[in-house]
Amino acid sequence: MSILKVSVRQVKAARSLLAWSQADLASHSGISEPTIKRLEAADGDLGGRSGTGQKLVEALEKAGVAFIPENGGGAGVRLRKGGGIDSGG
Repeated sequence: MSILKVSVRQVKAARSLLAWSQADLASHSGISEPTIKRLEAADGDLGGRSGTGQKLVEALEKAGVAFIPENGGGAGVRLRKGGGIDSGG
């Protein structure tokens, strides 16, 4: 199974859908807030170590976000129906 490519903009959009701050994402993912700030300061694909990106994506998905891959219509995010949204802080 290939790992989904996720962009920084998708992570920011996902946080916005959940009304999560960077601190909320840090708390839910186990990734430090300074690391999240550094990653979100860039543009393009989510950088950093593969495990870091995976933890961020898993935390957002667990909260109810679905990542939509680039498929000709553009990459994006949405909330899953019936997703277990946890508003964080």
